[in-house]
Amino acid sequence: MIRRLPRNSLVMAVIALVICSLAPLKASWLDFAVMAGIFSLISLSAGLSYGQAGILSMAQGAFAAVGAYVTAFFGTRLGWPTLPVLALALILPALLAYCVARGVTRMAPLATALASLALANLVEIIAKSWDSVTGGYIGIAGIAPVPGFARPALFNILVWSFVVIAIIVYESVMQSAHGRALNVVRHDRTRAIADGVAVAPLLSSMLALSAAMAGAAGWLYVHYVTYISPQSLDTGVSISALLMAVVGGASYILGPVLGTVLLSLLVKFLPAAEAQGLFYGGALVIILVVARNGILGGLERFRPRSDKERAPHVPHVPAEARATSSAPSQHEEPKREAVPLSSEPGAP
Repeated sequence: MIRRLPRNSLVMAVIALVICSLAPLKASWLDFAVMAGIFSLISLSAGLSYGQAGILSMAQGAFAAVGAYVTAFFGTRLGWPTLPVLALALILPALLAYCVARGVTRMAPLATALASLALANLVEIIAKSWDSVTGGYIGIAGIAPVPGFARPALFNILVWSFVVIAIIVYESVMQSAHGRALNVVRHDRTRAIADGVAVAPLLSSMLALSAAMAGAAGWLYVHYVTYISPQSLDTGVSISALLMAVVGGASYILGPVLGTVLLSLLVKFLPAAEAQGLFYGGALVIILVVARNGILGGLERFRPRSDKERAPHVPHVPAEARATSSAPSQHEEPKREAVPLSSEPGAP
């Protein structure tokens, strides 16, 4: 029996098919589609860590940089094959995220965000200082394209295939027992602990999964641009990815992809690069005022609801329980009749 794709995964597969069909018609469209797909992976990682796990991570760009530098060093300087390098680009950021998360997930949300920002700065310092591995400020150039996907149109198909796979994994995790436990942790951590949920390992695993998505984006990025430097995937990329997730709807699976495509389209038509920061800040303020849950959250308010969704939830009580609750208890004291009191003395 063939299992059907979940709804969000099916929608993403259709969108990817449309993009891969229309993008090759124009060279500028193709370049935009490739970069939008790569940054969709980074914003998906931010959506998973922040929108689902509640971890405000400022290190998603750093995780992508780790994947990119692993690809550049092992693939270009050591000559490793493509698939082992891809595996390392996924595993090493995930291990780094898991180890860091085990120490910071017990902190307050603000402290966790500052710890992730410190990690991002540390990765950037190492990239600038470790000349023998990262190339220092100059970086590493001459990275070969993925074998069999040297043409931009084929590489675009590869990029959006990664996005579809990430959506499938994302949605499968959220529909599993781990996803339901994560939902409880996000709304009430104390309740989750009382229910027996191992909160710290669960949050660490989700951050590791999001870091693996970012590592895949770094692997794709460095094969497409064929160059990596400390300024390529810095803290600004982390902030942009988080903003894209929030604008699209961080708590929705497809929200980060929608936010990435819309913001990338609008930034493409800005008159100057200096206006990007102003635009990003203005977009965030407008979205938070108009739709606090992002664009998808705002659109959901206009979705027609069925009668079952409108009806108030009435818990089902078995007939035996109703009969027991209506019958007097054996330990219940008998009710006494009220005796009327008169204000006149000597009245019967």
